[in-house]
Amino acid sequence: MTKRKRRSSAPGSALSELGLDDRQQRVVVWSVVAVGVLAIALVLTLTVNAIGGAPPQPARAAGGVVGEGLPASFQYWPGLKELAPIGDRKADAAPLTAREVFGARTLTAGKVTLRRLTARLDQSCAGAVWGADLTDALAEAGCSQAVRGLYATADGVYVAQYTLFNLQDAEAAETLARSLGSLYRGAWVQPLESARARFGAYSEANAYVLGHYLGVTWIGRADGAEPGERDDFIMLDLAVREAEKALFRRVVKVAGVPSEPAPPPGPADTAQPSEEPPTEPGATPAASAPQPSATAASPPTLPAP
Repeated sequence: MTKRKRRSSAPGSALSELGLDDRQQRVVVWSVVAVGVLAIALVLTLTVNAIGGAPPQPARAAGGVVGEGLPASFQYWPGLKELAPIGDRKADAAPLTAREVFGARTLTAGKVTLRRLTARLDQSCAGAVWGADLTDALAEAGCSQAVRGLYATADGVYVAQYTLFNLQDAEAAETLARSLGSLYRGAWVQPLESARARFGAYSEANAYVLGHYLGVTWIGRADGAEPGERDDFIMLDLAVREAEKALFRRVVKVAGVPSEPAPPPGPADTAQPSEEPPTEPGATPAASAPQPSATAASPPTLPAP
């Protein structure tokens, strides 16, 4: 009885049966080994990523969508002694209104004139910003209100937003202003939405301690370009800060006398009959309140950053 020869299971035998010589067999074997090593490395990489999570994505620069919009630069300025009478919310307990801060249709400084596009009052400060760290900082500062106003020039070249936070006291405002010096890189104010203006890739911001309030200006070109020689961002910032006149009127109400002589009224304070002033959510239309007998001064200007 003849025994059958056992077929060899070695790879070389199988490759020999395919008609490959020794050199071709070595090439095939090393190719298979290399593919196996790459497959193992790929599996390990996917496993590590699944455990550690994907790397954080940088914040986008364009404004107008929740979670978007970061200024390229930020500076803050300490409080002014003229606003000491409203350095604590206990002495200035009346809540802010959008009409009070952004009632004027236009704001002007030098050759820059801004026209109001929209305004909004948030009783929850968390609704006016994005970023958990900034939300927490506002809560620690005792923020009770955030009122925002969005403006643009008539030609649509420049856009500016002013945000006023109602905080516990001047110390809380100073602390929040300093914190924004680092927080602005990953958290910021929500831009108000408007079809006529939005922030682009480049913008600048400043924060001003104003008694127990913190005012934040956010300015830029609507096309997102960096400012050139003809772009006067200093005047643009000063123009949107005309909204701070509301706080100087509060100083008059608390202290009883203006801090310094007021300038003559200009077009920035003249409300136009063709456009209604901003209203509060759920409020009913009301007649304009009479102006106080004493006129508040414009806020002192600060040196350029």
